[in-house]
Amino acid sequence: MRVLFIADIVGKPGRQVTHALLPRLRNERAVDVVIANGENLAGGYGVTPGLVAGLFEDGVDVITSGNHIWDRREGLEVLEKEPRVLRPANYPAGNPGSGHAVIPVHDTQLAVLNLQGRVFMTSIDDPFRTGRALVDELRAETNNIVIDFHAEATAEKLAFAHFIDGLVSAVVGTHTHVPTADARVLSGGTAYVTDLGMTGSHAGVIGMRPQQAVQRQILGRRIRLEMASGELRLQGAIVDIDVASGHATAIERIDLAYEEEG
Repeated sequence: MRVLFIADIVGKPGRQVTHALLPRLRNERAVDVVIANGENLAGGYGVTPGLVAGLFEDGVDVITSGNHIWDRREGLEVLEKEPRVLRPANYPAGNPGSGHAVIPVHDTQLAVLNLQGRVFMTSIDDPFRTGRALVDELRAETNNIVIDFHAEATAEKLAFAHFIDGLVSAVVGTHTHVPTADARVLSGGTAYVTDLGMTGSHAGVIGMRPQQAVQRQILGRRIRLEMASGELRLQGAIVDIDVASGHATAIERIDLAYEEEG
């Protein structure tokens, strides 16, 4: 099984490059499943039903998320109605939506689990204990399990990957919008990369206009951030999984430029 993970899709630039490159990439690389982090689809903050529908039309199979999934009221409605859109599973009980999904892939199944870290982020339920308990449940259905671990701290992501190594097919990090060069298969057979990066405009600061991001740092207060434009890239990774064992056989980082027409 070949799984393509698309890094955090940020606003209109991210949607544009995904729409332009994903269909061809999926075909040329013989991808079986596409998983995209979509928490920043709507102007960098949250999702809407229409934008989610557009991403599915472009060839995405499951949309994962993180802390920004709660930024728009429409996002809560999406979580309640669309099981292919996930929120981190370790948010406390009572929140809408689900943190995992199991989808058919040819003659087998793939489980997708979404978790969120706690270091430098909101202190929610423990992703380690929650994640392990859910993995044990999901392994009763399939050996093929992948995790989007949405977190700030690199050490937390890597610690979790070693904690769960051998029990899942892949752990990919999201949230920082900055890709890391540490993609590898761990000793137990779990593919890992600390952060997939970002799909969108790389002309700014993690997808936002640089002038506004600089002012926020200099003035020490919140400045409204708007989408950057230009230098569009689709980033992520491709993981190959042996479906019998559920172990990864390879992981390859993806970093594709897109030249806007006109």
